[in-house]
Amino acid sequence: QSCHHFLQSDINMVNVLMRNVRRFPWVTNVTLYGCLFAGGDLVHQWFTRKSDMDWRHTRNVATVAFSFHGNFSFFWMRFLERRFPGNSARMVARKLFLDQTMAAPLATTVFYTDWRDKFLNTYKTGLMFWPFMQLVNFALVPLFLRTSFTGCCAFVWAIFLCFSRQIGDGTATTALAWIFTPTARGGHGADTDTHREPGSPGPGGADSKGKKEEVLLVAKDRTKAIEAQNTKAN
Repeated sequence: QSCHHFLQSDINMVNVLMRNVRRFPWVTNVTLYGCLFAGGDLVHQWFTRKSDMDWRHTRNVATVAFSFHGNFSFFWMRFLERRFPGNSARMVARKLFLDQTMAAPLATTVFYTDWRDKFLNTYKTGLMFWPFMQLVNFALVPLFLRTSFTGCCAFVWAIFLCFSRQIGDGTATTALAWIFTPTARGGHGADTDTHREPGSPGPGGADSKGKKEEVLLVAKDRTKAIEAQNTKAN
């Protein structure tokens, strides 16, 4: 009886949410997107800083998410649907092509201040993630939920972006090396300078640079090891 009650409550909450999204699509979609994107930064900070959270950095990420990414996604999705209506294979392919060649580079550029150093790597990494997510989005998700769905995907993407902006180089290899190699993660939680604003000076700048170089070195070592294993297998 209690399980049925909780299930019914969950269904009612989903129905209320769907009604609000249909009634106020812009507000609900942009709000959900912004909260999820900012949540990605919080998760990244929890893994890298934990007891020394930089709320100012989260505020800045949220500002970008609410002011640009969420709004851009909302109106971009509607533009694509008006220009290429429906979810036939041909229409989905056109929307996907424009999304990855126009919207993705713009969204990546807006997030980075040092975009010239990391843009290309990040864009190439995004091509291993976003086309698959947006294929599902354009083919299966109704228009009024597409920005919210993009926000769910952006939650994961924001974790990667915040990592790349602070200590990564925009490649998936570096991020995976940091995740799976304890020595690459060591010390970041105590580094109070890794989340300073890009371009601003700080007393920990040299130490932060050394940590970045350590992460990149570990990533290169892991890449060489994987290539060696593949060579032996062949």
